[in-house]
Amino acid sequence: MSGRIPRLSALVAVAVTVLATASACGGGDGVTVQGAKLVKKGQLTTCTHLPYPPFQFVKDGKVVGFDVDVMDLVAKKLGVTQKVVDTPFETIKTGAALNAGKCDVAAAGMTIKPERAKFIDFTKPYFDATQAAMGKKGAAFASVDDLKKVKVGTQASTTGEEFVHAAKIDSVSFDDSAALLNGLRTGKVDVIVEDYPVVQGWLKDPANSAYAIDGNYNTGEQYGFAVRKDKNTGLKDVIDSVIAQARTDGSYKAIYEKWIGPMPEGH
Repeated sequence: MSGRIPRLSALVAVAVTVLATASACGGGDGVTVQGAKLVKKGQLTTCTHLPYPPFQFVKDGKVVGFDVDVMDLVAKKLGVTQKVVDTPFETIKTGAALNAGKCDVAAAGMTIKPERAKFIDFTKPYFDATQAAMGKKGAAFASVDDLKKVKVGTQASTTGEEFVHAAKIDSVSFDDSAALLNGLRTGKVDVIVEDYPVVQGWLKDPANSAYAIDGNYNTGEQYGFAVRKDKNTGLKDVIDSVIAQARTDGSYKAIYEKWIGPMPEGH
């Protein structure tokens, strides 16, 4: 996934401002709970970048989504409450937000990549992701090479964009997922490439009934949460244990089906 800067509406802007303000204070009163270092007592502070449905987005003035629900399980394990802070994705993947004490964990639908792991410590993978081509119903792009025939849109700094560019395809780059979808709707591009679960979420909206998944590409991507590099292995261990427990007790499956749909076997 990538940085997503522009806001969709005044509602989102207000909600995000409130969240950011509430989370910005208290960075100096860090505590340790169950071996996990937290920047604020009684709170698990989570950095993300909005909007990125179904993983994190604002609904009715509240940040919700797949990642939010998983982090709520972590917060419950620690006996604290979660506070979400909207943060530029560039500062998440470089570790700057974590190093500055802005948050304890990054949960941003973020692909685990070696170059990112130089700056942040990833948890064990919590989600297997593929890339999908979304375009008009009836179109078919069985392989990425088929996309060379049309005008393609991608989201800036995402693995989807990297995947397209690696196939020697120029694309129109959009700042965030909302702008990417709008680019397709307004005809700026013929097809867009984005993470499969994001596209699947869009297709649930009747406003997108003219579109479909015209291609699905297994890139081997896996998402991970992230903590400060070499500084918070205690929190990383707690998150890993919560993910493992959630997969065992059915809560992970419930979250998956709530935000995405039927969970594939072996996911």
